[in-house]
Amino acid sequence: MKLQFLGGVGEVGRSAILVDDSLLLDYGMLTGNPPQYPVSTPEPDAVVVSHGHLDHVGLVPSLLSGDRRPPIHWTPVTAELARTLARDTLKLHGGTYDCPFTETHVQRMSQVSERHDYGETFEAAGYEVTLYNAGHIPGSAHVLVDDGDTRLLYTSDFHTDDQRLVSGTTDRPDADVVICESTYADVEHDDRSTVEERFVESVRTTIWEGGTVVVPAFAIGRTQEMLLVLDAHDVDCYVDGMGKQVTKMLRRNPGFVRDADALRRAKSNARFVTGRDGQRRRIANQNTAIVTTSGMLSGGPAMTYVPEIRGDPTNKIALTGYQVEGTPGRDLVERGRAEIAGQMMPIAARAEMYDFSAHADRDGLREFLSEYEGADILVNHGDDCAGFAERLRDDGFDARAPELGDVVEF
Repeated sequence: MKLQFLGGVGEVGRSAILVDDSLLLDYGMLTGNPPQYPVSTPEPDAVVVSHGHLDHVGLVPSLLSGDRRPPIHWTPVTAELARTLARDTLKLHGGTYDCPFTETHVQRMSQVSERHDYGETFEAAGYEVTLYNAGHIPGSAHVLVDDGDTRLLYTSDFHTDDQRLVSGTTDRPDADVVICESTYADVEHDDRSTVEERFVESVRTTIWEGGTVVVPAFAIGRTQEMLLVLDAHDVDCYVDGMGKQVTKMLRRNPGFVRDADALRRAKSNARFVTGRDGQRRRIANQNTAIVTTSGMLSGGPAMTYVPEIRGDPTNKIALTGYQVEGTPGRDLVERGRAEIAGQMMPIAARAEMYDFSAHADRDGLREFLSEYEGADILVNHGDDCAGFAERLRDDGFDARAPELGDVVEF
């Protein structure tokens, strides 16, 4: 089995792994200005997509240009999310260098889409493939690829602990080779309930003091998690951006969330913003919490809310997820200012970080990999893949960190 790493090594973003030049695992982009794409455009016989985040699925429509029509395999939720993300990319960047596909390519995805439930084995490009619940976001999957001689497990993004939205992964299929993510390989997450309590207390205090809390959140997974947290603690909120559409879609797919009734209640508790910037400015001047895209302050309704609240230190910006280097969210955390809608803005509103990560931390990664001590471990999807691989080798694992464009054979 030959593996070529086209992206997602030594970085968090643009995941793409080509198996024997025929089966493509994920095809995403690295968020930035400009965005970065995998280092080559393959022509696979089939594609398997692990989950519906931009860094794993963002460029899939571009694989359907010309007369190429490889089948795309994914869970039903991932198929829905892929279409939502593609249309959002078209809305933001259609017709520019930052969007290498068109509406025609997006429509073709439905023509080649093949949906699978967890635990269902299917054929793709001559391999037996099975998807397992990865516990990251609804529909996320570990991908097991079996060619009859080698069993490859691509973990993609995963979490071993329960979140309010999804349960942690418990699947550990046998494998000879494991491609393992390492986003938080050097981090120990705080206890989830403690993080929730600190977040809710901060939101309540800010509102009591007469301030507004903007909660930038990824539309897929994190927005719904924050709605569930706020509802569980009886905190009213607004929700804005693409997360509204995703929340409605997940309500139609109750089998892919941990507690469908809780999500229904959380949706009812949140007031969906239906207007445009005029309504948003009025809401920003209320004493309330606003859950909105984008999670890294790189677009979406946050571009209206943050400028409205930035000048008052009573207000807060509560970041809830990973901030990629070079994004406005990262700049806000590190420098107290951020480029919003093309303008560098000093921000007096207090910025706070809360670790609501949907990724396994150091202990979670080690717990998962303890089941694969005899396997070859390939570390990807992290800022320090080589460092994590070295620490694994020190503990007796056969681990390495491929570099961009590397080919590894077994």
